[in-house]
Amino acid sequence: MKQSEIKFHITLDDNNIPEKIEWVATDGPSPKLQPTDAIALSLWDHTQMSTMQIQLWTKELPVVEMKRFSIEAMGGLADTIQNATGDEVMAEAIRKLCRDLVVHVKETHK
Repeated sequence: MKQSEIKFHITLDDNNIPEKIEWVATDGPSPKLQPTDAIALSLWDHTQMSTMQIQLWTKELPVVEMKRFSIEAMGGLADTIQNATGDEVMAEAIRKLCRDLVVHVKETHK
């Protein structure tokens, strides 16, 4: 059986705010640590029947990029819902929200 591993390296400042985030994965694009400015990781806890989340971003990440990251993450969830459950109504509702949010970001960050 094949196994894959993903590692995150987080450098924090004196106030425990991420200054640098890097990641590497056995099936990733490079065998070396890669920089990133944000992570949004959701884990389903079957025992608690709830989602645990890890959401980190560097203090230098521009607000408009954080908004774009969030919209794209939600768009990915729409694809996951459709592929995993076949629920096109739920997937399309998420996609519509994403389209509306793109307009909002464009209007507020001119």
